[in-house]
Amino acid sequence: MHMTEAADVLVVGAGPTGLLLAGDLAAAGVRVTLLERRRHADANLTRAFAVHARTLEVLDARGLADELVALGRTAPVVGVFGKLELHLHRLRTRFPFVLITPQYNLEGLLERRALDAGVRIVRGAEVVALRQRDDGVEVETAGQGSFSGRYVVGCDGVRSAVRRLTGIGFPGRSVVRSVMLADVRLKDIPAEAVTTNSNEYGFASLVPFGDGWYRAIGWVAGDDRPDDAPVTAEELAGLLLRVLGSDYGMHDPRWISRFHSDERQAVRYREGRVLLAGDAAHVHSPAGGMGMNTGLQDAVNLSWKLAAVVQERAGEQLLDSYEQERYPVGKQALRVSGSITRGVLGTRRSGRLRRLRGLVLPLVSRVSSLTALGERLLSGIGIAYPAPRGSHRLTGHRVPDLRLAGGRRLYEVLRDGRFVLVTRGRPVPESEWLHIAAPAGSLRSTLLIRPDGHIAWAAEDPDTGQLRAALDRWPVAVR
Repeated sequence: MHMTEAADVLVVGAGPTGLLLAGDLAAAGVRVTLLERRRHADANLTRAFAVHARTLEVLDARGLADELVALGRTAPVVGVFGKLELHLHRLRTRFPFVLITPQYNLEGLLERRALDAGVRIVRGAEVVALRQRDDGVEVETAGQGSFSGRYVVGCDGVRSAVRRLTGIGFPGRSVVRSVMLADVRLKDIPAEAVTTNSNEYGFASLVPFGDGWYRAIGWVAGDDRPDDAPVTAEELAGLLLRVLGSDYGMHDPRWISRFHSDERQAVRYREGRVLLAGDAAHVHSPAGGMGMNTGLQDAVNLSWKLAAVVQERAGEQLLDSYEQERYPVGKQALRVSGSITRGVLGTRRSGRLRRLRGLVLPLVSRVSSLTALGERLLSGIGIAYPAPRGSHRLTGHRVPDLRLAGGRRLYEVLRDGRFVLVTRGRPVPESEWLHIAAPAGSLRSTLLIRPDGHIAWAAEDPDTGQLRAALDRWPVAVR
């Protein structure tokens, strides 16, 4: 391959995951080229609408959350199976809701940030060949020449060329077929941010774009027709009427089609100098709106680690922790979305199960511990990473937005991409990669917080020797 461009990291795929990862890396001083197969962004098309609380927290740590919230509608209560309600307003976060906004609104903010940070975006660059060397990776594209990087991250979706060319398996199966999808206008505007239900006729949902268009989704119970089977607006409107009780005067669809949903997960997230994130690593049903959110949190976990390795502040073994931490999260997302899908679709086949579900789910809604678990899983607030044996009980957990001395919030301080040490006094000096902040309240623990908002280390009243030993395990460059 004749090399025409070189970078520290090549990111393949300019969806939300790729844009966030590329922007993070560039903000940390890494040279990034972002390769995108599409020549133009699909301005009127979107695959995802739900932005959950944990994703909004990590966007807050990049100064983007408030702007995104202003572009959508918030839903503090969401329904599952049509009867079980999750009360997200009970979450301990600045964002106790799910934000409903089309994916392209988020992509616009992330692309602007990436470009401002110095990312070079190359469109019309379809990856057709990939070869690893001892010191880097060579990528050839159709139409835009060849590129080299020390690392490549495939964020190029379900049909990932990076995953296929690297030989990483992607086992799984289809879980639901013949789901109807359309962008439509409505004569009667629904009261809820998300209108959804399921019954013996099937499943249906309406989600607003915010500009007068709505995404209509529907599945007829037992329908197993292929994606290319004809579908009409009348068929979809009829399903809305039977499942939602109204078709809301649906009219003027700008497009309409069928799709199927798979459950798949890559057998590994890293092969040498090639890594996978987002839908290239895991894909599942859209139930629960977890797909895009899980991918964005992949990027947040990986970006600071990859930057530290590229800048030789950490050894390559730090990259191994990316799969160790994120593979179980991807597996959990498949399990949760799969449970919702099977709860919605599976009971269609049995009147007895349907009646049982109608009795049990309202009872589950009244059991606070069960609904609290569901709220934490769906929102991402409950995600924690494994901690070494003997660690403090907080190690690995996501940290809430602590109030710090001087009136600042933790997630504001995290915006410069450094580790944050929350402690009284100045037991060690700051560095380019470590910020020291005092808590505003009566926080008893000393916390070392990673750039992704998870706790790297914690202790009660540690001495300076213990603290320095903890810092030596992380790329914070304290002397």
